Amino acid sequence: MGVPFLLAVYYSVSAYTIYDQSWRFVGLANFAQVVRNPVFLETLGNTFLFTFGSQFLGLILGKFGAFLLLRPFPGRGLVRALIVLPWVVPIALATVAWQWMFDSLYSVINWTMIALGIISRSEAPNWLGNPHLAMVCVIVVNAWRFFPFAIVIFLAGITAIPQDVIDAATVDGAGFWRRNYQIILPMILPIMTIGLIFGVVFTFTDLSVVFLLTNGGPVNATSVLGFEGFQVGIVSGDVSHGAAISLFMLPVLFFVVIGMLRFIRRREI
Repeated sequence: MGVPFLLAVYYSVSAYTIYDQSWRFVGLANFAQVVRNPVFLETLGNTFLFTFGSQFLGLILGKFGAFLLLRPFPGRGLVRALIVLPWVVPIALATVAWQWMFDSLYSVINWTMIALGIISRSEAPNWLGNPHLAMVCVIVVNAWRFFPFAIVIFLAGITAIPQDVIDAATVDGAGFWRRNYQIILPMILPIMTIGLIFGVVFTFTDLSVVFLLTNGGPVNATSVLGFEGFQVGIVSGDVSHGAAISLFMLPVLFFVVIGMLRFIRRREI
């Protein structure tokens, strides 16, 4: 199970490339060179923005989706079944569909806004060609993948709260927002944080959405650590620096996860 990790450590302290496969120990030189690279620093910032932006958006969508699914309405069972579609559809197929929706010429989003008179044709945004909009696009697509998981987490937490507690708060005059943010949210915070940890770990190390939607562009504006490690280590053949970039994610995730777990422990106290 730990062989890929040990192999990455082995390559990260060497000068190994696919063009020169004679292993030579270089210590931490690869890590020092990677950290001094301005592209890496930009990629690190993109990774945090991509990870926490998509998780935050996914949590908001998940919470509202959970509240909607708790209310009885015709076809609720069908909606609950369809809500897992982002998990069922292959990521490559789904991302191609999103790519068409964000296309500079055939974007259905732009067409809708023009038809509604919100923007003119000359003002239509180039979603994947603008660095800021491209980051918004990858965040939206990843949040779309994450929000069914967030709905499941919220549904599990909310349904576990005794109805007596909700009824007592209602009798005492607590409105919708007060019940949700002073009673429900604090009670489901531990399970929500555990779900968020899984989401952060998988998103921080993921490259599929960026690779398929923007290929890291424009001008590295959406490049994340997983994508950068793949480009350097596999595409460019510089295996040692690619391994160093990939291993850099380990201490970052370690401190993030530890911080979130300590936050849960303090809340329980």
